[in-house]
Amino acid sequence: MSATVVHGFIDDVERTRRLAEALGAPFGLIDLHVFPDGETLPTLPVFEARTAILYRSLHHPQDRLFPTLLAADAYRRVGVERLVLVAPYLCYLRQDAVFRPGQPLSRDVICGLLGQAFDAVVTVQAHLHRTPDLSVALGRPAVNLDIAAALAEALGAGPDSVIVGPDMESAPWVAQAASAVGARALTFSKVRHGDHAVELSLPRDARLAGHRIVLLDDVCSSGGTLEAAVGKLVEAGAAAIDIGLAHALFDTATLARLRAAGAGRVLSSDSIPHSTNGLDLAPRLARALQDEGYA
Repeated sequence: MSATVVHGFIDDVERTRRLAEALGAPFGLIDLHVFPDGETLPTLPVFEARTAILYRSLHHPQDRLFPTLLAADAYRRVGVERLVLVAPYLCYLRQDAVFRPGQPLSRDVICGLLGQAFDAVVTVQAHLHRTPDLSVALGRPAVNLDIAAALAEALGAGPDSVIVGPDMESAPWVAQAASAVGARALTFSKVRHGDHAVELSLPRDARLAGHRIVLLDDVCSSGGTLEAAVGKLVEAGAAAIDIGLAHALFDTATLARLRAAGAGRVLSSDSIPHSTNGLDLAPRLARALQDEGYA
């Protein structure tokens, strides 16, 4: 009997296979039947292992989340002793507080579901601004990989660069990335007026003229914040502006707007399939799983 297997769905097949190869573990695909009314029925591959690692990035959660939860139930029914979810992108975390009366606390809903279904969760740069420890929200062990430094390094940042974050909430991981490459760090102050309308301001002593900028963000969906940030950096005299993203949720029109605003290279991790993917997460995810004793 194998100690650990790595499974995934067909739309995650390449990333699941790379993770299995990095771990030296058997790989298998879950069959997913879709009924005419849209209900889904996952069927696990035949396997023998004490630990099952399920790779499932949870972008487009309405399509991906429920089959993942059904698969978790199937694993329990075949006697898996330990079930680990590797979800490089973890959905519904932006609402980690109730901002207006009548709204849900989405973080607690998603973490409640996943914490009940899985024994541990491994994710990447979780979009949590007011939750310092994801494991507390899940009620289960959790690994939240910080890849900000890896993104900066992949973009060739060095001591001559300035690492910039789009808001004060990004300050801790922007500072860590800057320290890793020996660069200076700073962050914008941001006031959001809607999904596409933000007001940004730089520190008065920013000193960006003639410098190469690496602008880092965890999630880009509409691109409004990054587009505004690039515009401000151009106004400040930046010599070049590259963007590093943990999770790329935006479309080609948004990418065109970022480049028109003055962005150069735009690079994302492969947590979500995208034309800007340039950082392979498989080795980092495998190392985290091994460090935690899951593989």
